[in-house]
Amino acid sequence: MIDHYGFSATDLGASKAFYLAALAPLGVGAVMEYADGEEAGVGFGEGDHPYFWVGSGGVPGPHFHLAFAAGSRAAVDEFYRAAIAAGGRDNGGPGLRPDYHANYYAAFVFDPDGHNIEAVCHEPE
Repeated sequence: MIDHYGFSATDLGASKAFYLAALAPLGVGAVMEYADGEEAGVGFGEGDHPYFWVGSGGVPGPHFHLAFAAGSRAAVDEFYRAAIAAGGRDNGGPGLRPDYHANYYAAFVFDPDGHNIEAVCHEPE
């Protein structure tokens, strides 16, 4: 079971703005921040539990894929619109992906560092 995960961003301010906008439709926001010398970070989550961290002070690793659960197809659509408006790049607009399973509804965007970020809903319409 994973408690939290994180990575370094090239520009923490740009990444923070992107994730604040993109994750808001999923009910995820910034719940904690820290600054320690040249390092800083933002913890995103729900309530008071940060489970997704973006930090500075390191070199961003290779591109990765990260999927966030969405409670509805409408939330997936909102995630996509918000992420694109916040500077994300399209990597597959909202829609069904029946190759995964009949109700797999998802959208994909690239974040400011080129990571493939997804919102997915597994519920039927």
